[in-house]
Amino acid sequence: MPARTSSKSSDPPSKPEDTPHYHGHRERLRERFYSAGADALSDYELLEMALFPALPRRDTKPLAKMLIKTFGSFAEVVHAPVARLREIDGVGESAINQLKLIAAAAHRVAKGEVNSRNALSSWNEVIDYCRTSMAFSDKEQFRLLFLDKRNQLIADEVQQTGTVDHTPVYPREVIKRALELSATALILVHNHPSGDPSPSQADIQMTKAIIDIAKPLGIAVHDHIIVGRSGHASLRGMRLI
Repeated sequence: MPARTSSKSSDPPSKPEDTPHYHGHRERLRERFYSAGADALSDYELLEMALFPALPRRDTKPLAKMLIKTFGSFAEVVHAPVARLREIDGVGESAINQLKLIAAAAHRVAKGEVNSRNALSSWNEVIDYCRTSMAFSDKEQFRLLFLDKRNQLIADEVQQTGTVDHTPVYPREVIKRALELSATALILVHNHPSGDPSPSQADIQMTKAIIDIAKPLGIAVHDHIIVGRSGHASLRGMRLI
């Protein structure tokens, strides 16, 4: 009787899972970011990277391009209203949380620069903070920076929030709050959601009304800054006050 031989058939070699095509792209983008810096990346490429943690299993390039096309720039994307972000196909809560985290971090860094220094000697930081805080809002806001006798920030408050093209401002309320905080100087700030920071006649008249009330009380109004997506305007710099 022939001996029984047992033969063990081997399974065919398993194929490695296909690596998603965007993995290599992500690595190349990271390498360029770390070797050449953020300035070497376009807005949509930086946005791609920002979305990596929120969308680890998706190619973020098409979404980043769509967001830039919709809102205009990296800054406008991260500051876009949540309701409008939700309208974009492919933008879920994880992506929104990531974008808003970036916006909050930028605001915190800019505020830290203003908090730690004399406002008048770090004017560029003040402008950066104002633009980061307000330039991309879809509603007008009137913000007050209260300063002490060394021109350091005591408080930063949004006094009024209005509509897309109007914010009610009450000069006596502005000065009342300055007296409550023992502030000796003010910087007035508001935004133009239209994007154009050019001051209106109403902006100029309101600023002069605040100056007229503040001056006899020993409170200086250093400037009124208007910010928009296309830049900023300084009423003091334009010699309008």
